[in-house]
Amino acid sequence: MYFKSTFFEDYQLQDKRVTLGRTITETDFVVHAGHTGDFFPHHMDAEWCATQPFKQRIAHGTMIFSIGIGLTASEINPEAMSKGYDKLRFVKPVFIGDTIHSEITISEKGDSKRPEYGTVTEHVEIINQHGEVVLVCDHLLVVKKK
Repeated sequence: MYFKSTFFEDYQLQDKRVTLGRTITETDFVVHAGHTGDFFPHHMDAEWCATQPFKQRIAHGTMIFSIGIGLTASEINPEAMSKGYDKLRFVKPVFIGDTIHSEITISEKGDSKRPEYGTVTEHVEIINQHGEVVLVCDHLLVVKKK
């Protein structure tokens, strides 16, 4: 992780970056359940899941969001602030042993309420080892102008 100043003017529409991958483990399931209190059988009960359509435990969507967004945090931009996330969707299930990575595309730029800042939207796709999109969202940023 390192610091890199990227100002509003430096962001170019359709610029894309791709993260490294991360394999989802059973430990991830247990730790996330402990952090959130979400011990639903869909995530924790292998025997019950064997009777369900996917036949195996499904990763918590919020865990995949957290890990996928965490993968994008390879550089710290002191000129930008996260305003939040929009349009979050869990597209496909993720299972123990799946490897995910994130692809981030600059999809929008606009004005901010304060003239010294602009807004940037990063479209985030989290993708499994089969090339399938498993989660999508838009990351909203407020970025300082030069």
